[in-house]
Amino acid sequence: MSIDHYQLREAFNLHPDERDFTVLFAGEARPRPGHKIGPSIHEYYLIHTVLEGEGLFQSEATPWPCRAGDTFVIFPGSLFSYQADQARPWCYAWIALQGDAVSGLLKAIGISKEQPVLHSADLAGLQRLYEHTRLSFRQSPYPQLESLEASGWARLILHKLALANLGALSGPPGQLPEAIDRQIDQAIRWLTLQFHRQISIDHMAATLGYHRAHLSKAFKQRTGMSPKQFLLHIRMDKAKELLHGSWTIDSIASSVGFNDALYFSKQFRKYTGLSPSGYRSRLRRETLN
Repeated sequence: MSIDHYQLREAFNLHPDERDFTVLFAGEARPRPGHKIGPSIHEYYLIHTVLEGEGLFQSEATPWPCRAGDTFVIFPGSLFSYQADQARPWCYAWIALQGDAVSGLLKAIGISKEQPVLHSADLAGLQRLYEHTRLSFRQSPYPQLESLEASGWARLILHKLALANLGALSGPPGQLPEAIDRQIDQAIRWLTLQFHRQISIDHMAATLGYHRAHLSKAFKQRTGMSPKQFLLHIRMDKAKELLHGSWTIDSIASSVGFNDALYFSKQFRKYTGLSPSGYRSRLRRETLN
């Protein structure tokens, strides 16, 4: 145990190989009164959640008094320090993150260099997630699985922090999308991801809570196409991509949601002016030239 702490538990990722989002290390500590870190600069993101007590976090020139329930975030390249209160020294848990996706995720949940502190009432839930993250690094024979598990728990920490910070995320009511706009976004996402399945527009409309005619009208206002036309557009564009390869026409038809290859060929000719085989032949001639 460190002479600066009553209690200190930490674990390290020995194989931080994920480029977009990885946990470098995680821990939990109960420092002694007045214990101070910094002024320092880190090359990674360091997230602390105060579980008990109080302390002072300083980012650049701004002081942020923190108490139980507060989370403070240290950004790479920022000068920081933090110190336990003399009378009621804090206990905190932390994770260190690195990767291309971290900045965007923090921004999405309302955390920035200008606002690096937020408060959550669900301390027990957060503490469990921090503990799961730390215990991921058990030094098993499969370190890549440890890193993957830790990243999953860390993302759940960010999710819980986002739930605690919803007030900062939702802008003025006038800026929120209408319910129908959200449902159109859902419909577009549905068709874009599920084009390979047998999709019933009636079923999709009912699932989203709208009559087919009403959804189709709003959908066409947004995209210029009906849901059925949009689905065909997605399928045909994907089929054109697949025709660059050597897959059979039957396989391509099935991959874009057509059980009948002959019907697929008729729809493809109607859409492009060429049969699938003719389209593939043209692609090959263009490649040779």
